[in-house]
Amino acid sequence: MSISAAEVNKLRQMTGAGLMDCKQALSENNGDFEAAIDFLRKKGAKIAAKRADREATEGAVVAKTNSEGTVGVVIVLSCETDFVAKNEGFVSFAHEIADTAIAHKPATAEALKALTVGSVTLEARLMEEVAKIGEKIDVVKYEIIEGANLVPYIHGANRMGVLVELSNAPSEANIAAGKDVAMQIAAMNPVAVDRDGVDATTIERELEIGREQARQEGKPEAMIDKIAEGKLQKFYKESTLLNQEFVKDSSKTVAAMLSSIEAGLTVKQFKRVQLG
Repeated sequence: MSISAAEVNKLRQMTGAGLMDCKQALSENNGDFEAAIDFLRKKGAKIAAKRADREATEGAVVAKTNSEGTVGVVIVLSCETDFVAKNEGFVSFAHEIADTAIAHKPATAEALKALTVGSVTLEARLMEEVAKIGEKIDVVKYEIIEGANLVPYIHGANRMGVLVELSNAPSEANIAAGKDVAMQIAAMNPVAVDRDGVDATTIERELEIGREQARQEGKPEAMIDKIAEGKLQKFYKESTLLNQEFVKDSSKTVAAMLSSIEAGLTVKQFKRVQLG
């Protein structure tokens, strides 16, 4: 099939791979971007992990909890330009939306926009802001967690938000540790809390990539599955939160760091949301 220059450039933006490699990957996979990324990995191309959600080109991400740390939300209020995204009034509006979500606990972004903020619905407020600012503005992402000990974190001037649910009752020490874990999540982008949280599709995908890499390296066929399993174990270590090296002390895993703070302290779940 014919692959456009725009499609090639999009894949290059997503992966950091060379133009010709991107064109070949798309051509070999009928324009399927996910398959093209796997193709590049199997071929051993050095690619960057730039597969974040790109729905919100500009905007503000707010991660916030109630005072008890029992309800937490992450919202993305999108806009078209960096100028608007950094405006104090725009960021304040994003916080107002987050506070409304915490107070009413809607299940979806659509339910959130149906709530009243001030004297009108949030949907109407958004339209008012569009008319005032002259840019498209919307709540494009919304996540909510309820638990006994939630820790929020906003990274990079409202470019990313993280929520972490800890297992133990709140304390000064474990909340500080939760902030460190949230920063770890922001930096390292784990796919799951632990290996048990990795879905079967991802596991099979990593095994297949490992097999193909081994074949590309000329390894004996009898060793292919064993090598792929070894690469899967490395994936667990690098890509699941509790098994990652703690960024502030690489001699410990995140799990070990948490255990050193309080007995039984661990992460139950997390949400990580960023601008594209």
